[in-house]
Amino acid sequence: MQIIKISGIHLGSGLIGIGRKWGHIDSPTPEEEEVHDFLSNARNIGIFYFDTAASYGKSEERLGTYLASLSQAERKKIIVSTKFGDHWDFTKNEAYVDHSYNALKKSLDNSLSLLKKIDLLYLHKAHIQSLHNPDVTKAFNYAKEKGIETFGASVSDIESAEYVLQSDFYSVIQLPYNIVNTKFSAIIDQATKLGKIVVINRPFNMGGMLYDKTQGEISDKIKAFKFILEKQFNGFILTGTKSREHLKENYDAFIQAKTK
Repeated sequence: MQIIKISGIHLGSGLIGIGRKWGHIDSPTPEEEEVHDFLSNARNIGIFYFDTAASYGKSEERLGTYLASLSQAERKKIIVSTKFGDHWDFTKNEAYVDHSYNALKKSLDNSLSLLKKIDLLYLHKAHIQSLHNPDVTKAFNYAKEKGIETFGASVSDIESAEYVLQSDFYSVIQLPYNIVNTKFSAIIDQATKLGKIVVINRPFNMGGMLYDKTQGEISDKIKAFKFILEKQFNGFILTGTKSREHLKENYDAFIQAKTK
């Protein structure tokens, strides 16, 4: 199943950082005004894919507030994806996995109340057991009833990735890939041959390739992007920054990597 059509590789914005602490450097989440400015700037520089999740703390709520400020024409120009299966406990400030139907349904209902429209829905923390889980199938059928048409899975192991590739239901696969983590190299190639959309997360290894002195030889963003762009898939590379300035730096580096 594939409704969203993507040609070429584009830079997308991963929005975990606007909802909770995440990444190589521990820093506070931005204020509401900063989030609005960040998202508006992302659109202005050409980013049209925004990736959030139920387990990203306040991310869905904050993205939803921003989306509500857009006209219908503006909203149609962007792709909003979210994920269910990994959840956020606001009392403990921690994520937890629950792939039961009731948990998935409740999560999706909440996501829809915040985002209003979901263009792409992923199964989060997708492993082989959850991919075979009848509750997951039931929850995706519920998502169809709610008008969602494009589905994907966010994976972290080869077995799950291979299952997603073999399934006609999932048209999008999200996975980590960078210079220091290449285990999904063949999966990306296979996904491309099968016409799947590929979404790459952690292009800088959660920032470790830029800030970890033990990996100082991989501190160049252009080099990091060029490595991924060699795959020539159709989809997105996600940058997880929450900083307007860093986003612009990442976008410029991405464009340079594509043109050099």
